[in-house]
Amino acid sequence: MSGKGPSGSVAAFAARLPRLALKAPILLYRYSFSAFMGRQCRYLPTCSEFAEEAIETHGAWAGGWMAAGRVCRCHPWGGSGYEAVPVELPKDGAWYMPWRYARTPGREDAGGS
Repeated sequence: MSGKGPSGSVAAFAARLPRLALKAPILLYRYSFSAFMGRQCRYLPTCSEFAEEAIETHGAWAGGWMAAGRVCRCHPWGGSGYEAVPVELPKDGAWYMPWRYARTPGREDAGGS
C-alpha cells in the first residue's frame, strides 16, 4: 500500500476532530435548549452561530476562546448589536495567553493605532 489514500483521509479527520468535538455541544444546544426557550439573542449573529464560525475560521483553540468570550459577554447587563468573528487573530494573542482571543473587538483598541 502506498499510504497516501486512506491514511491521508484519516489524518485529515484527526486534524478536524477538535473542531468537531467543540461543534457538537453547539449543535446540541441549538437544536434542543435554544429551540424550546426561543431564539432571543441580542447579538447578531447569535452566540451559537458566532461560536461555530469562530471555531471553523480560527480553529478549536483560538475559536473556542473567542466563543467563550462571546458567551460571557451575553448576559442581561451585557452589550448587544452586530459582532462578527474577526477575520484575523489579535496581534497580541498567543496560544499561551488564550484570554486575549476572548476580548471584545474594538473596545481595548478604541483609542490606539
